[in-house]
Amino acid sequence: MTAHRSTLRRTAAAAAAAAAALVLAACGASDNGSAGSDGGASQSPAASASASQGEHNAADVAFAQGMIPHHRQAIEMADLAPSRAQSAEVKKLAEEIKKAQDPEIKTLTSWLESWGEEVPAEGAMDHSAHGMDGMMTPEQMEELEKASGKAFDTAFLEMMIEHHEGAVAMAKTEQADGAYPPAKDMAEDIITSQSAEIAQMNKLLGKN
Repeated sequence: MTAHRSTLRRTAAAAAAAAAALVLAACGASDNGSAGSDGGASQSPAASASASQGEHNAADVAFAQGMIPHHRQAIEMADLAPSRAQSAEVKKLAEEIKKAQDPEIKTLTSWLESWGEEVPAEGAMDHSAHGMDGMMTPEQMEELEKASGKAFDTAFLEMMIEHHEGAVAMAKTEQADGAYPPAKDMAEDIITSQSAEIAQMNKLLGKN
């Protein structure tokens, strides 16, 4: 009888230990989101990305894969300004756009690689990319390349406003549908910085 009770006690203890392990595992899984969010501020980008792996969804992938060619085109446009723009303010704005968006391309690329997702190929401006919010057509890019002086300034500002508006729309979609905290943070930064640049460009055009 004593041996029987001892066996029962051991069985109950084993069951309790297994249940506790399951609870701990569940807590760990549910805490990942907050850990990834908090870690983004204190850890290095690489450590944060590694710690937060798996916490992304299809919207995060679409955001990264869409924003890379979008940013690349903005940089391509900005690269034309030093030799073609007349306005010093346009040249300075183009430089700031490059400075902000080039590091973001690198970050977006590292996320896709860590997720095992395809990174858009360099220079692969396919038809689907041109259908994206705010993307310039090949004809518009050709028009910008041929312009100079004040005509370039006007074309650059008008096209970049449209381009930025597209990026802001994409970032708002990420904020609404995404799950990966660092991507949502980047989306917030894009909305803030590019909305401010849109206001600045409208002012340069005399629209406000």
